Amino acid sequence: MSKITEEVEKLVSPIVNDLELELVDIEFVKEGRDWFLRVYIDTPEGNIDIEQCALVSERLSEELDRTDPISQNYFLEVSSPGAERPLKKEEDFNKAVGQYVFIKTYEPINGMKEFEGYLLSYGPDAAEVEIRIKTRKLQVVIEKEKIAFARLAIDFSA
Repeated sequence: MSKITEEVEKLVSPIVNDLELELVDIEFVKEGRDWFLRVYIDTPEGNIDIEQCALVSERLSEELDRTDPISQNYFLEVSSPGAERPLKKEEDFNKAVGQYVFIKTYEPINGMKEFEGYLLSYGPDAAEVEIRIKTRKLQVVIEKEKIAFARLAIDFSA
Protein backbone atom coordinates (compact mmCIF):
# COMPACT_ATOMS: atom_id res chain seq x y z
CA MET A 1 0.00 0.00 0.00
CA SER A 2 1.39 3.39 -0.94
CA LYS A 3 1.74 6.33 1.44
CA ILE A 4 -1.14 8.12 -0.31
CA THR A 5 -3.51 5.16 -0.07
CA GLU A 6 -2.57 4.74 3.61
CA GLU A 7 -3.41 8.41 4.26
CA VAL A 8 -6.69 8.13 2.37
CA GLU A 9 -7.56 4.97 4.32
CA LYS A 10 -7.15 6.93 7.57
CA LEU A 11 -9.52 9.59 6.24
CA VAL A 12 -12.18 7.34 4.72
CA SER A 13 -12.33 4.61 7.40
CA PRO A 14 -14.22 6.73 9.96
CA ILE A 15 -16.64 7.81 7.23
CA VAL A 16 -17.51 4.28 6.09
CA ASN A 17 -17.65 3.04 9.69
CA ASP A 18 -20.04 5.86 10.60
CA LEU A 19 -22.29 4.90 7.68
CA GLU A 20 -22.01 1.17 8.55
CA LEU A 21 -20.33 0.43 5.23
CA GLU A 22 -17.25 -1.59 4.35
CA LEU A 23 -14.05 -0.27 2.79
CA VAL A 24 -13.04 -2.81 0.14
CA ASP A 25 -10.05 -1.22 -1.58
CA ILE A 26 -8.25 2.03 -2.42
CA GLU A 27 -6.23 2.70 -5.59
CA PHE A 28 -4.20 5.72 -6.61
CA VAL A 29 -3.25 5.18 -10.25
CA LYS A 30 -2.10 7.15 -13.26
CA GLU A 31 -3.95 6.53 -16.51
CA GLY A 32 -2.62 8.53 -19.42
CA ARG A 33 -2.01 12.04 -18.13
CA ASP A 34 -4.55 11.81 -15.31
CA TRP A 35 -4.35 10.51 -11.75
CA PHE A 36 -7.34 8.68 -10.21
CA LEU A 37 -8.07 8.07 -6.56
CA ARG A 38 -10.52 5.19 -6.49
CA VAL A 39 -12.25 4.12 -3.33
CA TYR A 40 -14.31 0.92 -3.43
CA ILE A 41 -16.99 0.47 -0.79
CA ASP A 42 -19.81 -1.96 -0.11
CA THR A 43 -22.42 -2.88 2.45
CA PRO A 44 -21.95 -6.01 4.56
CA GLU A 45 -24.75 -7.56 2.47
CA GLY A 46 -23.08 -6.57 -0.82
CA ASN A 47 -25.74 -4.21 -2.15
CA ILE A 48 -24.20 -0.70 -2.18
CA ASP A 49 -26.21 1.94 -4.04
CA ILE A 50 -25.29 5.13 -5.84
CA GLU A 51 -26.62 7.38 -3.05
CA GLN A 52 -24.29 5.73 -0.51
CA CYS A 53 -21.34 6.13 -2.90
CA ALA A 54 -22.23 9.81 -3.43
CA LEU A 55 -22.45 10.42 0.33
CA VAL A 56 -19.03 8.85 0.96
CA SER A 57 -17.61 10.81 -1.99
CA GLU A 58 -18.91 14.12 -0.61
CA ARG A 59 -17.64 13.47 2.91
CA LEU A 60 -14.27 12.15 1.74
CA SER A 61 -13.85 15.07 -0.65
CA GLU A 62 -14.30 17.48 2.28
CA GLU A 63 -11.65 15.61 4.29
CA LEU A 64 -9.25 15.53 1.34
CA ASP A 65 -9.71 19.30 0.84
CA ARG A 66 -9.12 19.90 4.56
CA THR A 67 -5.97 17.72 4.89
CA ASP A 68 -4.63 17.96 1.31
CA PRO A 69 -2.55 14.72 1.36
CA ILE A 70 -2.16 14.55 -2.45
CA SER A 71 -0.01 17.15 -4.19
CA GLN A 72 -0.99 16.49 -7.82
CA ASN A 73 -4.40 16.95 -9.44
CA TYR A 74 -6.57 13.83 -9.45
CA PHE A 75 -10.10 12.58 -9.97
CA LEU A 76 -11.91 11.04 -6.99
CA GLU A 77 -14.13 8.04 -7.75
CA VAL A 78 -16.14 6.22 -5.08
CA SER A 79 -17.90 3.10 -6.30
CA SER A 80 -18.92 -0.49 -5.77
CA PRO A 81 -16.18 -3.11 -6.12
CA GLY A 82 -18.39 -4.83 -8.70
CA ALA A 83 -19.12 -8.49 -9.28
CA GLU A 84 -15.41 -9.32 -9.44
CA ARG A 85 -14.46 -7.67 -6.16
CA PRO A 86 -10.88 -8.18 -4.97
CA LEU A 87 -10.14 -10.53 -2.09
CA LYS A 88 -7.53 -8.90 0.12
CA LYS A 89 -8.38 -9.45 3.77
CA GLU A 90 -8.88 -12.69 5.68
CA GLU A 91 -12.55 -11.79 6.02
CA ASP A 92 -12.87 -11.38 2.21
CA PHE A 93 -11.53 -14.90 1.63
CA ASN A 94 -13.67 -16.40 4.40
CA LYS A 95 -16.83 -14.83 2.91
CA ALA A 96 -15.83 -16.16 -0.52
CA VAL A 97 -15.68 -19.85 0.51
CA GLY A 98 -18.05 -21.70 -1.81
CA GLN A 99 -17.90 -18.99 -4.46
CA TYR A 100 -16.18 -18.89 -7.84
CA VAL A 101 -12.80 -17.12 -7.66
CA PHE A 102 -9.73 -16.20 -9.71
CA ILE A 103 -6.32 -16.48 -8.05
CA LYS A 104 -2.96 -15.53 -9.53
CA THR A 105 0.23 -16.75 -7.84
CA TYR A 106 3.76 -15.39 -7.62
CA GLU A 107 5.20 -18.70 -8.79
CA PRO A 108 3.83 -21.74 -10.62
CA ILE A 109 1.96 -24.47 -8.76
CA ASN A 110 1.66 -27.68 -10.77
CA GLY A 111 2.94 -25.66 -13.76
CA MET A 112 0.22 -23.00 -13.50
CA LYS A 113 0.11 -19.45 -12.11
CA GLU A 114 -3.60 -18.70 -12.66
CA PHE A 115 -6.45 -20.64 -11.09
CA GLU A 116 -10.16 -20.16 -11.61
CA GLY A 117 -12.67 -22.28 -9.74
CA TYR A 118 -14.60 -22.70 -6.54
CA LEU A 119 -12.92 -21.74 -3.29
CA LEU A 120 -13.41 -24.84 -1.16
CA SER A 121 -11.67 -23.62 1.97
CA TYR A 122 -9.44 -20.90 3.36
CA GLY A 123 -7.35 -21.54 6.42
CA PRO A 124 -4.40 -20.11 8.31
CA ASP A 125 -1.88 -21.41 5.77
CA ALA A 126 -3.59 -22.00 2.44
CA ALA A 127 -6.60 -21.77 0.16
CA GLU A 128 -8.06 -24.81 -1.55
CA VAL A 129 -9.63 -24.29 -4.97
CA GLU A 130 -11.49 -26.77 -7.16
CA ILE A 131 -10.57 -26.07 -10.78
CA ARG A 132 -11.72 -27.71 -13.98
CA ILE A 133 -9.29 -28.80 -16.70
CA LYS A 134 -11.32 -29.99 -19.68
CA THR A 135 -13.68 -32.55 -18.10
CA ARG A 136 -11.63 -33.23 -14.94
CA LYS A 137 -12.06 -31.48 -11.61
CA LEU A 138 -8.90 -31.01 -9.57
CA GLN A 139 -8.37 -29.66 -6.10
CA VAL A 140 -5.37 -27.34 -5.77
CA VAL A 141 -3.90 -26.14 -2.48
CA ILE A 142 -2.39 -22.65 -2.76
CA GLU A 143 -0.21 -21.46 0.10
CA LYS A 144 -1.23 -17.98 1.26
CA GLU A 145 2.21 -16.44 0.74
CA LYS A 146 2.11 -17.53 -2.92
CA ILE A 147 -1.12 -15.61 -3.65
CA ALA A 148 -0.27 -12.47 -5.67
CA PHE A 149 -3.86 -11.46 -6.46
CA ALA A 150 -7.34 -12.85 -5.84
CA ARG A 151 -10.86 -11.76 -6.74
CA LEU A 152 -14.36 -13.10 -7.12
CA ALA A 153 -15.05 -14.28 -10.66
CA ILE A 154 -18.05 -15.11 -12.80
CA ASP A 155 -18.56 -18.75 -13.72
CA PHE A 156 -19.63 -18.67 -17.37
CA SER A 157 -19.74 -22.48 -17.59
CA ALA A 158 -22.55 -22.78 -15.03
